[in-house]
Parts: sequence; C-alpha cells; structure tokens
Amino acid sequence: MTTYDIALIGFGGVNRTLAELIATRGERLRSELGFGLRIVAITDLRLGSLVQPEGVDLSVALKLGGENETFAAYGGSADTNNESVIRNCPADIICEATFTNPEDGEPAVSHVRWALESGKSVCTTNKGPVALRGAELSSLAEQKGVHFEFEGAVMSGTPVIRLAKKMFAGLELNGFEGILNGTSNYVLGRMEAGLDFGAAIREAQELGYAEANPAADIEGYDVQLKVLILANELLDAGIEFKDVHRQGISTVTPEDIRKAAHAGRRWKLVGAARRNPDGSVTAGVSPVALPLDHGLAGVAGATNAVSFETDLLGSVAISGPGAGRVETAYALLSDIIAIHVARTEVSANA
Repeated sequence: MTTYDIALIGFGGVNRTLAELIATRGERLRSELGFGLRIVAITDLRLGSLVQPEGVDLSVALKLGGENETFAAYGGSADTNNESVIRNCPADIICEATFTNPEDGEPAVSHVRWALESGKSVCTTNKGPVALRGAELSSLAEQKGVHFEFEGAVMSGTPVIRLAKKMFAGLELNGFEGILNGTSNYVLGRMEAGLDFGAAIREAQELGYAEANPAADIEGYDVQLKVLILANELLDAGIEFKDVHRQGISTVTPEDIRKAAHAGRRWKLVGAARRNPDGSVTAGVSPVALPLDHGLAGVAGATNAVSFETDLLGSVAISGPGAGRVETAYALLSDIIAIHVARTEVSANA
C-alpha cells in the first residue's frame, strides 16, 4: 500500500491539527482511503526544523511548545531552514500553512515554488500564492509532473472549488456572489444587534474571530483575494488583484444598519464576479444591504456561502464552515486525497 511522506511547513494551528489527525486516525485513514501518511519533516518559526526520513515521532512533536523549546533537542535545528528542508527533505507532499503577505504572497509563494521545482506536490491553505501567482505555479506543477492543490484557501474545510468544478460539468457558469469572511460577517451581525463598530470588533477579537489588526478582514482584502481565486479558477477570468474592486465594512454606520433593518434589509460584505456579454469578467467586494429574502442575507457568524449563477440550473448555493483549525486541516487532507486519486488515475492509464 502506498504511503505518502509529508512535510509540514508551519506548525501552527492548521498543520498541528493535521498532525493530530494523522497521529490519532492514521490507521483508520489507511483503511478507508487506501494509502498511509507519514510526516517526515516539520518547520516552524519558533521551534525550528526537524527532518526524520523514518518518520517524526508525533507524540513528541505535538507536545512541544514550551518556552525556549526547539527541535534542536530532538536531532533537528533551532533554525527554520525552510528552503533547505523543502528542497531536500524526502517528502512527496509539502503541506504549506504559514503566514502570507497579501501584497506579494510571500513567503508562501517561495515555499510553493521551491517545492514544485524540487518535484514535490503541494497543498496550501494560503490565499496569496493562489490568488497572486496561481497560473504560474499551476503551470510549474504541470511541467514537473506534480500537483498544486489549494482547496482550503477560499472556504476552509468547505470544498467549494472542487465541488463547483464537478457539480457544474456541462453547465455554463456566468458568475457568483458570496459571504466569504466570517469576521466581517460577525461584526455586521453584532452591529445589527446594537453594538457600535469598535465594540463589535473588540468582541470579535476577544472571541478569536478577529486578529489584533483586523484590517485584512474588515477592509475586504481577504475577500478580495478569495474572489480573485474563484474568478480565475471557475470563470477563467484571467484577472489580477488590481482588477478586483474592494470596499470594506468600515464605512457602514449604525445608522446605515438601522435604516436597512427598517427597510427589511441586512448589510453583508459580498464578494462577487460576473461574466460580461463580451466575455470579460467584472469582480469586486463591497458591503451591500440585501433584502431579507436574499439567499445570502441569512448567512450568520463564521459560516461562508457562495451562490453560483448557471445557465441551466439558475442559482446553486454552497455553504459551510469558513474558518477553524479542524476544518482547514481537513481541507489539506482533502487535497492529499485529490493528489492520490489523480496519481492513481495516471498509473491506471499508463
């Protein structure tokens, strides 16, 4: 039976949870999926790096995290050594879950490129590499005969890209609109309940929904990247980051919320893209006061939803968790499964 050797680049919540799934469900996954998973390398900004071709002892790795603890005490290094580990470790698949700069996608773009150049497949939860360098990296993966998967980059554990590509076979997709950011959705909901903008953000931060600097969520950058990914992946838009108009929710006032409620409407941050008659695609993200009977008006909290407009079925919606460690770790697992299926199909047709 095939066993895939995995390298975890970044050992925060998502990749750590993936490691926990492999440690606790490894035999069950092997039985159900028909392949095994073995982690042979881990890198982390705080812990350093560890490469063990025979397999990392996850019972040890998952306990690390105390002050001044590093992989150096377990045969590794206190330095991250990302490029060296990615290029030289014996992994078949790199699971990339580090931070990313929304302006240039780094350092995640480089992590993905190093892996593909080295003949390794990649799963990533990072929006930056997909949105800003997706076509380039997908082409590189094809040239190297490996795979570049990124289902978790849009709706966490909800496989919107993969579902849409399979579900819409034979249909013409003309556009989509969606709620793609749980933080902004939560803040708008709490403002509707009576909180002012600042208080709603502070509450979201206390609950762990918002970062210390919530600008990426509140000002729409996160949704802007997700719209770009969906537009290029599902509409073949061929557009760039600058082509996606962006407006966040900081301009929505309590008075706006009250007026909308009086008129039977509810404010949502909506990301959308539409195919124009000439074939071009217009895309953007902005706050919209939706009528209460609109399909997206009832989407609450961290739930995400996308409604697709098709030629034969009309509107078709997909909804599910848009955040969470377990959900996003599952997205990485679903990417690994997709890689296995693709490799199996190639072998069967060889």
